[in-house]
Amino acid sequence: MGSNMTTYFMGIDNGGSMCKAVIFDSTGNEIAASASRLEMLTPLAGYTERDMDELWRVNCRVIREAIARSGIAAAEISGVACTGHGKGLYLWGRDGKPCGNGIVSTDSRAWRYTEQWTADGTADRVFARTFQTILACQPVSLLCWYRDNRPEVFANIKWIFGVKDYIRFRLTGQAFSEVTDASGSNMLNLKEQGFDRELLAEYGLEELFDALPPLKQSTDFCGVVSQAASAETGLRAGTPLAGGMFDIDACAIAMDIVNEDRICVIAGTWGINEYISRTPVVDKSVMMNSLYCIPGYYLIEECSPTSASNFEWFLEMFLAEEKLRASELGVNVFEYCSELAAQVSAQEQNIIFLPYIFGSNYNPRAKACLVGLDSHHSRPQIIRAVLEGIVFCHRIHLERLLAKRGRTEAVRLAGGAANSLFWAQIFADVFRLPVEIVETRELGTLGCAMAASVAAGVYKDLPEAAKNMVRIKCRLEPDPATMPVYARKLALYKKVSAALEGVWSDFNL
Repeated sequence: MGSNMTTYFMGIDNGGSMCKAVIFDSTGNEIAASASRLEMLTPLAGYTERDMDELWRVNCRVIREAIARSGIAAAEISGVACTGHGKGLYLWGRDGKPCGNGIVSTDSRAWRYTEQWTADGTADRVFARTFQTILACQPVSLLCWYRDNRPEVFANIKWIFGVKDYIRFRLTGQAFSEVTDASGSNMLNLKEQGFDRELLAEYGLEELFDALPPLKQSTDFCGVVSQAASAETGLRAGTPLAGGMFDIDACAIAMDIVNEDRICVIAGTWGINEYISRTPVVDKSVMMNSLYCIPGYYLIEECSPTSASNFEWFLEMFLAEEKLRASELGVNVFEYCSELAAQVSAQEQNIIFLPYIFGSNYNPRAKACLVGLDSHHSRPQIIRAVLEGIVFCHRIHLERLLAKRGRTEAVRLAGGAANSLFWAQIFADVFRLPVEIVETRELGTLGCAMAASVAAGVYKDLPEAAKNMVRIKCRLEPDPATMPVYARKLALYKKVSAALEGVWSDFNL
């Protein structure tokens, strides 16, 4: 490629609710994007699924649209990488087709396995190798559920994928796993940094060892776009793909998290709270350790399905009037709701929202609720309470992280909440820390583009890519006037959550 030619990269992101394809240049400028909402299938309580063939068709469509909108030729795209939600499960069959529906990370059907493994000592034994709590939505739990409830599906498994590895497989025809995703699955030995047959045996899954695809790093070459995928997506056949990464890594590297100075908070489908460290935290005081996309670092993580997706659910369920009004005004409904919430102050209400529509921090059976409502409360007050409740849950995660590393210089915020400066200010006020937001909204796809740029040889590594492709848009300082207000409300939030903990099991048939 001539030195005077601009280099372009595509990132593809399949999250909890959206599929996105975004093209960036080598300085991190967004050139074009396309996005489509993904249909969630909920056949039973606690089930969140996705049709895998339809998922592929949506990916093909957004890729084609992004290329068409970019005004550049597909041949000018020098590399592609994928990201997506972690956990969940996407199975490819021996019959050359998906093994039924994919399972999204908000699924809680396998909760009994986590309780069983905690009770019988399995969780303690595997922790010595995985450095993480076992979650109901992780592949190990879901695979055991298939083994015991859908043996015909279990017997058909050829490849075990995360969502982004599945999309890369459809693009290239080559099956690979990738370390950041795999290390959050409870199937990877983090000490040895490889799959472990003895570890699978602890779960009764040793027969699936050969269904785990070969491991790659985030910036490794992982095949090229096939002729068949080229015809469906419009990408040039032969375009190289990098390994890509778990979306929490993609967002973190796209926020220039290349050292231990800052904590990263992602308020999206899941609430992700994380920092990177040269050593894992192995005293079980945090939920997850995984391998970061920069070799040599661990990603120390506190997470739960308690974040911005709860506000999306609340909006869809109860705010039809606000959606209509936002449409009439020609504004984004989330921005309109933020404006409504901003009309009331933090001290005007003590409504507590528990953002547990998909389960709580540590109890997949917990339920969402509003506590403290009375007849004088307004819709803006309730909307503000929902936004605050999500931030309070993030704060509880943050407290656990800070207990292991002391204070942090600042928090880098991403996800849906970062699109609202009002909501981002609540994070700063509740956290009592500065909040920094990077320039692009499409962090997951930018992180992918950065990985593709390294695989293509444009940058030597991800820190160099971050230096050239990441820019900070704004920094919000905490407001001292709100600190006593939020300290009081946070204490009430914790009290309400603890008081209800004993009743959640009664809600499950």
